[in-house]
Amino acid sequence: MARIDEVAAAAGVSISTVSYALSGKRAISTDTRRRVEEAVRELGYRPHAGARALAGRKTQIFALTEPLRADTHAPTHMAFVLAASVAARRREYDILLLTDEEASNGMRRVAASDLVDAVLVLDVAPDDARVEIARSIPIPTVFIGIPDDHAGLDCVDLDFEAAAELAVDRLADAGHRRIGIVGQSEIAYRASNFPPRVRAAATARAEVRGLAHSFTTTGATTTDAAAVRSSTAAALDAGATAFVLHAAEDAQEVVLATLAERGLVVGRDISLVSVASVFDATRLSTPLDTIPLVPAASCDAAVDLAIARLQDPGRAPVLHLIPPEYRAAGSVAPPPT
Repeated sequence: MARIDEVAAAAGVSISTVSYALSGKRAISTDTRRRVEEAVRELGYRPHAGARALAGRKTQIFALTEPLRADTHAPTHMAFVLAASVAARRREYDILLLTDEEASNGMRRVAASDLVDAVLVLDVAPDDARVEIARSIPIPTVFIGIPDDHAGLDCVDLDFEAAAELAVDRLADAGHRRIGIVGQSEIAYRASNFPPRVRAAATARAEVRGLAHSFTTTGATTTDAAAVRSSTAAALDAGATAFVLHAAEDAQEVVLATLAERGLVVGRDISLVSVASVFDATRLSTPLDTIPLVPAASCDAAVDLAIARLQDPGRAPVLHLIPPEYRAAGSVAPPPT
């Protein structure tokens, strides 16, 4: 049976627009409604019978579970909180923010209280305790991130594997044969789902492309400037002519400073690509080619999936990966001869 996201793709509209067109809860243009209805007929889509019954007992509130820990990189996480709030508000929903360090407690509370219509899950860990809670509660739950065990769950995320591969390919295509990969802090590889994905994809792609490569983290829980300087220097001494940076902005600035101390000019003597760790690499002291994080894209899609689940509780779970976008700023060039 066709899924509602397949109908949305065929009609060229968002999932929420399909939901509104079918439920009649919001005015939809005649042309848009026609395209949705044609896609429904062509794909044989059938909404769940309970969807209309749900419509009369909504709270118009989504819970957003975002545990704030001592090691949380606040700017990144707050950007996603803001993007989720804006996406929900655009669809006439309010956000109840749950910031318990023990994130599962907040989910259990809202599930027991019938206070919210759905739950959005941020800061997803590889082995996330909220997975089993999501499976046990009747409230629709959407993960903005992909836990290792995601069977039966709605998840949306940047395609971090494709982003890492794209960065390595750009450097390989430019002629580089040895690269350094600068990662996140050590705790990120235990507490977050995407740094291990970037590391695995980047190293695997480097091997496929025949590139010698090294990998280093940037500290235990936060950026250790001395460690970043040392590892950058070691990669250069080993012959690296390019770097993939999947690190916080302050760590990227340390790499740039280390290169400058060596008299290396980015985009001439050394090449760098910043991958899925900053929102706008043009804010760095030296603008870099970047594959940015785009919180709005993930959060918009997550809210659409939550609304779709409310409209059609019986539909199949969706794993939605957002394609990466490469933004060139002149920091990649062929290696010096």
